[in-house]
Formats: sequence, structure tokens, C-alpha cells
Amino acid sequence: MEYNSSESGHRFALLYHLSQTFSSSLDLSKVLDLVIDEVISALKAERGFIALWNENGALEFRSARGLNQSTIEQPEFEISRGVVEVVAKGGMGICISDAQSDGRFRNRQSVLDLHLRSILCAPLKLKDKILGVIYIDNRMLVGIFTEKDLELLNAIASTAVIAIENARLFEMAVEKGRMERELQMAYRVQSSLIPQEMPQIPGWEFAACWQPARQVSGDFYDFIPDSEGGMKFVIADVTDKGMPAALFMTMTRTIVRASCGKSESLSEGITRANKLVCADSALSMPVTLFACTVDLKSGELVYVNAGQNPPMYYESIEGKFINLTRTGILLGFDEEAEFQQESIQLKPGDLVICYTDGVLDAINDEWELFDMDRFQAVLYENVCNSAKELLNAIEAAVCDFIGDVLPYDDITVLIIKRVEVGK
Repeated sequence: MEYNSSESGHRFALLYHLSQTFSSSLDLSKVLDLVIDEVISALKAERGFIALWNENGALEFRSARGLNQSTIEQPEFEISRGVVEVVAKGGMGICISDAQSDGRFRNRQSVLDLHLRSILCAPLKLKDKILGVIYIDNRMLVGIFTEKDLELLNAIASTAVIAIENARLFEMAVEKGRMERELQMAYRVQSSLIPQEMPQIPGWEFAACWQPARQVSGDFYDFIPDSEGGMKFVIADVTDKGMPAALFMTMTRTIVRASCGKSESLSEGITRANKLVCADSALSMPVTLFACTVDLKSGELVYVNAGQNPPMYYESIEGKFINLTRTGILLGFDEEAEFQQESIQLKPGDLVICYTDGVLDAINDEWELFDMDRFQAVLYENVCNSAKELLNAIEAAVCDFIGDVLPYDDITVLIIKRVEVGK
């Protein structure tokens, strides 16, 4: 299409003005409204719309304006979806003089129902990527748009798409920053629920670590003083990751604390906790849990294992590990489930190591699992050391194994060791 010098000069001045206008803001909604208002004004259209591809691969209308810069409600029902989709997928602009008689679109229900006439639609293309489309129309007049108008709309779209992309990236950066701040706050809240200091009790050593794979965790451990002079210990893992698991973890911790504190036996407390978790488990996130009560005088340890990896009880006289196998299913799976309790007798030198599946499922850069063989090798090598030294050895072994690979799952370890008084 040829332009005389006057037309070319006017077009250049218009595009320069529009580029300055479009770049005046980094607010995406404002930029989109500026673009469509200027397009309506420049091409004497009745209405204008901008649709962008969203992260789900669907076209989403982000700006819809009429004369006098009025906002059009429910834009998805006010235009020809057929025209928009052809341009958005094909990447070529369309000029329609009379949609009612155009063989490509006249049988479209939206064209008939809305009495659409003149239509222009151009892609918002950045290099080889189509971000969306600009669409304008007139429902009354026939033939008001020409191929020159389509060429101008394509030129405006090429100018606008840069401002739109800059605003979109800025919006994403702001949103990412907001989410990071929220996750940091969530981490601080979560970490405040994890015991910060180990109980100091003569004849006993305790050690624990809590390492979220992401900013927040679905794991937790807890110490709950017993009114009878004992101590309850809990380690649990919500069967999911991210923020939903973290929120569910917080709720589960509160429920377990309240339920065990009101029950005569540990099994009754966990049974009650399960009913409450089931009642609130709309998100379908069952919880694996190991809970035990330790009589700090006699050394008796009573436990319930609700689907958790079997903690390993080291029997020092025999010099071997024994798995504390499951005594019930996961919490949050069956409201009517019952949980049995078992007991062992800890003697000086004995210990119990509780851990979540993030330990065994740790992956290195060759996609190998840390697995039980490696875990037990570390335990046997360090089992005579203090609880803290044993924990440090486990953490170091897992860290050396995964190297620079990002953690796949949350890691939580809890160690209970009985020692000779005075040692």
C-alpha cells in the first residue's frame, strides 16, 4: 500500500505519539486501556477489545472499551470469537467490510446475533510470538475500514506490543516479589511453630532438624510436655508440597496437640485427631504421623505409627535396629479408623530415630536415591555418638549425596536417646 509524503508524515507522527503514550505507564491494565482508546480514536471505530493468551493457553479479554472511553462488560459475549481466534492462531490481520455478507464469518452465531458489520483485527506479535489480538468494529456502518486501516492497525499493534510486554513483565515481577514476601512470612510463621530448643533432661538426649525443600514445608515435629512427668514426641508429613501442605501442616499440628492433651491414652488421642483431620480434609491431604510418649523415669516408650516411615529403634545390647512398624493408617483417610499403640523399653544406650521420607528420597545429579542402605550405613557408623552428633552425620551425608541438586522433598529427623545419668 502506497502513501504520499503527507500521509507518511502523518502516520509517522501518529505512531511516534502513540509509542510515547503507550510507554507512559507500567500498569498493564492502564496500558491496555490506553492502547485500545487510542486505536478507537485513530481509526474512528465504535468499540475496541484486546485479548491476550493466558498461562492456561486460553484467550482472555483484558480490555474492552467503547466510545467516550467507556468500559464494556462481559466482552467475551460482545464480539466475533471466530475472527479473534483466526487472527490469534494464524498471526495475520483481517479486514471485513460487512461481516453479515462475508462468507468466512456470516454464519457465525455471534456475527448474526450482534449484527456486526465492519471489523478490523490485528495480532499483537512480538518477534515470532503472538501475545494476543487487537479487535475493533462498528455494528452499524458497512465498509468503514479499508486495507490502509488494517496496515495502520498492524503498525500500531507492533508499537503497542512492546509496551504491553514490558508492562506484563513488570506485573509478573511485582507479583513474584509479593509472593516471595508472603512465602517468607509463611516460613517465619511455620518455623515459629517448630521447637527452637531441645528439652534438657538428665539421662536423655534429643536432636531434631527441619529442612523445607521449598520456602514452606508439609513436615513438622513437636515436643509436648506430659502432665504425668513424661514427654510426647510427634513427627508428621502432609502428603503434598507447597503452600497448601504448609497450611494443612499448621492445622494438623494444632489438632494433634489438642487431641493428645485431652486423652487418657496415646491411641485415643490420635484416633480423636484423625476424626478432626478427616472433618477438615476438604483438600484431600492425608498425613503420615508417628507419635510417642516417653516415661522419662522408667524409659518406657509408647507409640502410634499412623502410616509414617517406621522409626528405627536401636537396641544397644543386641547392637541392632528394629523397625517400629505401623499401627494404623494415615490420618485424614478414614474417619472411622482406629489406631493401636505399642511399647518398647529404652535402656541407656538405646535410641529411636524418626524421619520423614525426604531422607530416603533425596536425589543426586545421577537420579539415584539416598535409600535405606546409605541411611543405615550412616547410623551404624555413628550410633554410639551423641544424639546431636548422629543428627549432624545424617545431615552431612544427605547434603554430600545430593550435592548441588535442589532438595526434592522436605527433610525432618527426630532422635530420642537414653543415656547414663551424668553422661
